[in-house]
Amino acid sequence: MTLLFYTASFLLDCLLGDPYSWPHPIKAIGNWIQFLTNVLRKLFHAKALYFAGGLLFVLTVGMTGFVSWLILYLSAKIAFWLYVAVFIYLAYTTLAMTCLAKEARKIERTLADGDLAAARVQVGMIVGRDTDKLSAEQISKATIETVAENTADGVIAPLFYLFIGGPVLALMYKAVNTLDSMVGYKNEKYRAIGFVSAKMDDIANFIPARLSWLFLVIASFILRYDGRAAWVIGLRDRKNHTSPNCAYPEGAVAGALGITLGGTHEYFGETVVKPTIGSGTKPVTQTEISQTIHLLYAASTIAFIVFASIYLILF
Repeated sequence: MTLLFYTASFLLDCLLGDPYSWPHPIKAIGNWIQFLTNVLRKLFHAKALYFAGGLLFVLTVGMTGFVSWLILYLSAKIAFWLYVAVFIYLAYTTLAMTCLAKEARKIERTLADGDLAAARVQVGMIVGRDTDKLSAEQISKATIETVAENTADGVIAPLFYLFIGGPVLALMYKAVNTLDSMVGYKNEKYRAIGFVSAKMDDIANFIPARLSWLFLVIASFILRYDGRAAWVIGLRDRKNHTSPNCAYPEGAVAGALGITLGGTHEYFGETVVKPTIGSGTKPVTQTEISQTIHLLYAASTIAFIVFASIYLILF
């Protein structure tokens, strides 16, 4: 029966995405992180911020696990139908496939309309870099990189942890990932307080990132993109990123589409030098954004089928 709950959650994400007006646990986690960060910055300074970052991680992930478990426990005490509804809803909120695709589609359409200023604003909503001076091609690349990376940590990783430990473990993973996205930067402001969160996110995504590479390779063959190059580039350029994980899905996408991603970017006014990923020389346009979205849907569906099949065999 639990497998039916997971299936319902995945289908809900396919159909609904994340409506802005709906209550969402990730919003609450983000607010909690912001509150804790502000408090800890007042209590700790200089090198003590590394310790504060450890507290931030433990209190955020621990609280997420406890609250989500408590909600499920209390709902089960009230009524079974309520437990089922809460279970499915919490599991559904950990997945971001359709939401990610919708945001990328917005940028794709805006670029097609030639509205560069609006596209810069839109891409700034989904990336952590400075976007006010990006060209149309740079916007396309930033969007593709984000979709590729979040295919791993926004869909496949939550599915991985969902099938292992249900909504509680999946939400704890989302807390780790949200911490990294909010404080896990290697600049002066976040280097100390975000150190533990960044490292723990690397650990949490170690297996899912490599699985995402494999699923994206399979998806590339199914969609008749360059599956062989997706395999080769993902493996060859796996270390061409400041993260030990991000180059796997980005490399697979770059290879599949015959493009080059990565390179130097601006983050909060600081220049961060990164190597490139891929060997393609063709200009990157909104067409490649659309193809990356196709890869997102295909790889995510493949991941769900694989995880569900393993779960069915084992349990």
